[in-house]
Amino acid sequence: MTTDPLIERLRDLLGHDAVRDRAIDVHAVAHDASHYLLLPRAVVVAEDEDAVARVLAAANEAGAPVSFRSGGTSLSGQASADGVQIDTRRSFRRITVEDDGATVRVQPGATVRQVNARLARHGRKLGPDPASEIACTIGGVVANNSSGMSCGTERNTYRTIASMRIVLADGTALDTAAPDADERLRTARPELHSTLLALRDRVRADDASVETIRRLFSIKNTMGYGVNALLDFDRPVDILAHLLVGSEGTLGFVAEAVFRTVPAHPRASTALLIFPTLRAATEALPALVATDPAAIELMDAASLRVAQTTPDPAGGIADLTVDAHTALLVEYQEPDEETLAARVATAEMLLPSLPLTIGAAFTSDPSTRAGLWQIRKGLYTTIAGARPSGTTALLEDIAVPVERLADTCSALTDLFAVHGYEGSVVFGHAKDGNIHFMITDRFDTPEGKERLARFTDDMVDLVLGQGGVLKAEHGTGRAMAPFVRRQYGDDLYAVMQEIKQACDPAGILNPGVLLSGDDEAHLRDIKVAVQVEEEVDRCVECGYCEPVCPSRDLTLTPRQRIVVRRAAAQAREDGDDTLAAELDQAYRYDGIDTCAVDGMCQTACPVLINTGDLVRRLRAEQTKAPAAAVWNTAAGHWGTTTRAAAAALSVAKAMPAPLVTAANTAARAVLGADTIPLWTEDLPGGGTRRGSVAVSSPAAGADAVYLPSCQSAMFGPAGDGPGLQRSFQDLCADAGVVLHIPEDIDSLCCGTPWSSKGYRPGKARMQERVVAAVLTASRDGELPVVCDASSCTEGFIGLLRDAETSVPLRIVDGVEFLRDRVLPALGDLPKAASLSVHPTCSSTHLGSTPALLELAGAVAETVHVPESWGCCAFAGDRGMLHPELTASATAQEAAEVRAADAELHASCNRACELGMSRATDRPYRGIIEVLAAASAAR
Repeated sequence: MTTDPLIERLRDLLGHDAVRDRAIDVHAVAHDASHYLLLPRAVVVAEDEDAVARVLAAANEAGAPVSFRSGGTSLSGQASADGVQIDTRRSFRRITVEDDGATVRVQPGATVRQVNARLARHGRKLGPDPASEIACTIGGVVANNSSGMSCGTERNTYRTIASMRIVLADGTALDTAAPDADERLRTARPELHSTLLALRDRVRADDASVETIRRLFSIKNTMGYGVNALLDFDRPVDILAHLLVGSEGTLGFVAEAVFRTVPAHPRASTALLIFPTLRAATEALPALVATDPAAIELMDAASLRVAQTTPDPAGGIADLTVDAHTALLVEYQEPDEETLAARVATAEMLLPSLPLTIGAAFTSDPSTRAGLWQIRKGLYTTIAGARPSGTTALLEDIAVPVERLADTCSALTDLFAVHGYEGSVVFGHAKDGNIHFMITDRFDTPEGKERLARFTDDMVDLVLGQGGVLKAEHGTGRAMAPFVRRQYGDDLYAVMQEIKQACDPAGILNPGVLLSGDDEAHLRDIKVAVQVEEEVDRCVECGYCEPVCPSRDLTLTPRQRIVVRRAAAQAREDGDDTLAAELDQAYRYDGIDTCAVDGMCQTACPVLINTGDLVRRLRAEQTKAPAAAVWNTAAGHWGTTTRAAAAALSVAKAMPAPLVTAANTAARAVLGADTIPLWTEDLPGGGTRRGSVAVSSPAAGADAVYLPSCQSAMFGPAGDGPGLQRSFQDLCADAGVVLHIPEDIDSLCCGTPWSSKGYRPGKARMQERVVAAVLTASRDGELPVVCDASSCTEGFIGLLRDAETSVPLRIVDGVEFLRDRVLPALGDLPKAASLSVHPTCSSTHLGSTPALLELAGAVAETVHVPESWGCCAFAGDRGMLHPELTASATAQEAAEVRAADAELHASCNRACELGMSRATDRPYRGIIEVLAAASAAR
């Protein structure tokens, strides 16, 4: 138990569970995408604005530093601190679209992608468009004055913010949209109000300061405080609101922001222009900028080489022998085809005059454009992921006037050579003169720090000498705090110091960030790149994986699972066995037991890490011999096992619930919660043996091999329907599709129960049986093999791929097979008014979600897909072993489903249907069963 008085005080105020100081908690939250690492004293999960205010008031009294953590995609160390860290990601996610999309009210835990998804139906979007939209949150967008690829300086956060709710350092709360907001500020914080008035007048009276501000803010600039607010606004409350934009949590907490949105132009055309050299590309910029494109993204030769290593690189770069080549990704966005065509025609007239290495053409094809943008959007993490093992990636961010970009880039590459940073890359938003560059090294060593110090000094001289700024959009952070004075001069730096003092007299808010009296602050607290497991070693801790992780609000995210492994490895390397043991012990539940191993993290990860692979291996290493023996035996007698499980469910369903619950609870207490599933009254009775339901034709005359999922043999159907297998067979019969089912179907399984639990011998045993059966049934690959549950389809694909058979086998998800082979033959079907669909992690991996939605559209007038849908984490039996995981994973989606109140509810996996039925109190059925019922009702 802690003896820290502040932590005890916070627990008194907020409750014990809200204040976390276990080693695993502080290490998990401390890491972000930057190259800095400080460990907080405690992590506070704040439930609302009032909780934040109470924490700040208590911290003020104690003189304790406070910082805020949200998405963790920031690159300059602005959210790393050793005091109290407030987690604003978990509870601050509300999004309210207003004025038909003209404005949107957002809390700091919502991501840019989530907000834009809500705005899409209104034809609007946020102005800021950072490449990290999948994970970066509104809290970070406001704190860093985010911009991005196409918003420039006119659509960044500063320009599009309408109002905000603020909590100041002493706990004072203020809504800047209130009619009397300025008077409230004057009454609550008279010294702050008067200071802002005085600074406004002082700066405006100083011509040199005015000229400096106008010059530096005419380009992208997030260095220091946004003192342009002193020129742009008159009322102190409006000045304060815009000073908080880009203040990186050093002036107050933004509990809610209202943005003026911008049009989301539906028409776009994109081209990748490849030049022979970096100078040739940058010298072409003025002419290209004159055509008014929405974006021009630069990628140097090193960037292109890394992009060539990604799967199916677009734009003709796959076959390019890269020397000094540089690419510009150019895009035009317009509201209609006619305007877009005129814009592209102007650009195409320019192309012949440019020194292009290969021919280029503009395209409006969505898939081709997506491929081009994938190269650019995943560039940082892809390059960082390709860094030498054991090194750290450092990404910097500068801007200069566009006409000076060519000279700046040339001089910058010379600095890389002078300081020995081989393999460094340059890329970024060339239209705005804003480029990013990445260097990799062991920055934590004395030699690494010395080299970084020399390089940084030379880089600062170069950029400022070109009339540029040292931070364009990534924020000042710890990385550039020592150089704010050099960019702005003594007078404006003094103004910034007075702003900080007036807003935060006790200096508790994020000390050391943005302003620093330590000339070497950028060289301290650099993160050590600890090498861990091969599956995850290339992780750059960007956090892109976190929004799709089902355990993100319960225990750990994929990033946190990795960084805790790194922390434990570092502890062992340092000889701190106590810390290592504490982390390992907590990791069993937080990192291993509550991972759904659903692979959704890989769908969001730019370097394609599936943290589930690591967890599966750890489970295998920690497998207990008796359990492994039981599951290995089950693999050899799977038909008997599924019948026993089904019988047990049927018996439990028939008995008085209290008796079953008591016996089940006792068994879990003795054998462990991760061994014995939790029985609940909402579980169905057992299913029917697959062989007894099978309607099979000989393989010689069949159209496909059908592998019914053993889930439907274990779990009975929802309601009074005939069940999944019979529904699938009936649909195929209606369409004249002939199925062959292997005779030993009851003994076959996709192997997921063994792979997810880490029981490798059992998986291998099942794999051998499945391969033999499928080869025979499919006539050595002549027939497609179809499964009716998406997770099992994915499992069979993996099982057969791992077997490395010489015969190519086609495994097709059931919903895709029905869409392509059966649905066209069914004709028009009776439709329900509405149907709410739960896509699954497996349908996402397989790419079969569109087929799922097409089947839904065939049986319902309106198809509702919850915007907050995600993996339900039922994960076979994981939701029965740890029901708290499914409850946490489905909380947001369940609320949305209940609010939609559709007539029908469906998915494409029996386990997921059980999980969603439990979460929503709505009866979910397989979409195949819904389709069969509609066909039968004609």
